[in-house]
Amino acid sequence: MKACGILMLLFGGSLVARPDDDTITMPALIQAAQQWAQDNLGTNVLNALPEMDERSVRQCTREMQQRFQGDYVVDLAALRQTARAVLPLLESRKETQPYAAWLRARMDYLGVADEIRLSILPPTGGTNPPPQTVPNPAPQNERELWIKKISDRPWSALAKEYVPELKQVFTTQKVPPDLVWVADAESLFDPRALSPSGAAGMFQLMPDTARRFGLSLWPRDQRFQPKPSATASARYLKYLYDRFKDWRVALAAYNAGEGTVQKLLDRYKTNNYDAIAEHLSAETQMYVPRVEAILLQREGAKLEQRSAPPR
Repeated sequence: MKACGILMLLFGGSLVARPDDDTITMPALIQAAQQWAQDNLGTNVLNALPEMDERSVRQCTREMQQRFQGDYVVDLAALRQTARAVLPLLESRKETQPYAAWLRARMDYLGVADEIRLSILPPTGGTNPPPQTVPNPAPQNERELWIKKISDRPWSALAKEYVPELKQVFTTQKVPPDLVWVADAESLFDPRALSPSGAAGMFQLMPDTARRFGLSLWPRDQRFQPKPSATASARYLKYLYDRFKDWRVALAAYNAGEGTVQKLLDRYKTNNYDAIAEHLSAETQMYVPRVEAILLQREGAKLEQRSAPPR
C-alpha cells in the first residue's frame, strides 16, 4: 500500500482519533498510528514515510487535491487528521517544503469543514451508521463561518513583509489594492508554495495563466518572485472582473477556472455567485467566502463594495 494511502486509512477515519478531538497531539497521533500499523499491517509505516521521494510526495498531495475538488464541503473534514500528520513530514525536508506551503494554506478549509460537519450531522445510533450525503451549506452561512474563523487572527510575518509593497503593484494595475489578500488564501504569502497540479508562488498561478499574463517560466520561474507574480495575478483578476462584472464570481473563476464558472452560469442562467456556489468544487465554495472574510478582517472592506477597476 502506498504511504499516502496508508495515512489516508489511518487518519481519515476513526482508527487513531476522533476527527473532532482538537486535544490530540502530533506525538500521540504518531504513536497511535505506529501501533495500529504494527498490529494490523505487520510493518512500521512511519519508518517508511520519511523515505517518501518527491514523486511519492507529489502523488500523496495530488490525492489530497482531488479531495478538495470534490462536490461536498463536509467531505473535507475527513482529510483533517491526514493533513495534520503529513504536514510535518513535508516541512521536514527542503525539497518538499513547497508542497508543505501549499497544504498549510489549506488547513483552515479542513477545520471549517469539520465545524460544518459537527453542526449539521445529527447524532447517530449504532456503531456502523449508513453513509449520508450532506448538502452543501448556503453561501451566507459559509461567510459567517469564515468571519468567525479568522476574526481574531493576527497578521503573519510574511503578510507584514509583503502586503505594503504588493498593494502598490495592484494599484499600478488598476485593481483594488486590498485584493492583494488573495495571496493569504492561496499560500499564506509564502512564495515557495507549489500545488500538486503545478500552480506556483504566493498567488498560485498555473503555467498557462502565468504566460498569458506576461510571466516567464524559464530560465527562472517568475511565479516564485513576489512582484512579477503579483502583477500577473492583478492582471488576471482585472480580466476576470471585466468578464463577469462581479468580484465573487471573479474570485471563483480565479480559483476554479473561468471555463468551469462560465459553464455553471450558463447552466443556471444567472450572473450571481450565490446561485452557483453550491455547485462549485468544495475548495472553491470555501475559497470565495474565505477571501471575503480576510478582506473584512484585515481591511474592514466588504467585497461587494469594491469598486470596478478603471479601464
